[in-house]
Amino acid sequence: MLQTANGEVAAIDRLSFSLARGKTLGIVGESGSGKSLTALTLLRLLPRLARYRSGEMLLQGLPLQRCSEREMRAIRGGRIGMIFQDPMSSLNPTMRIGEQIAEVLREHRRLTHREAWERARELCELVHIPSAARRLDEYPHQLSGGMRQRVMIAIALACEPELVIADEPTTALDVTIQAQIIALMCEMQERLGMAILLITHDFGVVAEMCDDVLVMYAGRAVEKGTAEQIFVTPQMPYTRALLASLPRIDDDLQRPLRPINGQPPRIAALPTTCVFAPRCPDVYARCIEPPPLFTSADGHGVRCWHVEEGAS
Repeated sequence: MLQTANGEVAAIDRLSFSLARGKTLGIVGESGSGKSLTALTLLRLLPRLARYRSGEMLLQGLPLQRCSEREMRAIRGGRIGMIFQDPMSSLNPTMRIGEQIAEVLREHRRLTHREAWERARELCELVHIPSAARRLDEYPHQLSGGMRQRVMIAIALACEPELVIADEPTTALDVTIQAQIIALMCEMQERLGMAILLITHDFGVVAEMCDDVLVMYAGRAVEKGTAEQIFVTPQMPYTRALLASLPRIDDDLQRPLRPINGQPPRIAALPTTCVFAPRCPDVYARCIEPPPLFTSADGHGVRCWHVEEGAS
């Protein structure tokens, strides 16, 4: 729940998903759809005006919502690693790279300074940072964007967590570096067997990395399924609109891009209808009611009345 001038609003509502070790779940949607807030909720790092209201968050059966702050400090960085959006603002500009990696190891693994520094060097080598021993003595501004992102990955992987949350890990990187970061994350997942929760706008990254996909809109899950289901047989008009808005290499170069009309609703002023109805090209009479999430036998879930009515 998020406190506003008009009272409480549900910033994230009726959201449910599971993620097994060794698998990757992609969460996609426009800015403001609740993707990053979902990650912060799992880590219990909510903004001051937000609070957890109901439901369960389980990590290998451990209810995170019931953990004390001391217990959560052990979980953050220990059992759950986080790769934040912008490595330049997430890394401490006043600390050397080695100190920032070693800090995680001293806090969670109780290593000595020398042990933590040596392990930091090994982690830098693990994420393919060249001249790792020298890089440990450098500061974030001395590294390229791709190298800073590798440092963030090294910090997230330092304690070999069960889950890594990657929030836009390839944002602001050129396509060559993006490909390297994606390959690195896949390599680390295969080596360590961790689960990855990937938050992104980039459907290309989703197609490359994800086993399953969750599409969010206005803090709700509007479609979820395997990557194949989402890309090949999308059911929700919002998902189809997102995919249609992407430029394709085989498109006519003269064809204009296909934007989604309108703007996402403000969380404090959500429509009482289906939340996507004001922008939906397929709206019909039943859409004045908010739909439930319809789930088929193969696990494909869609929050749309067209699925029940067979009108899509």
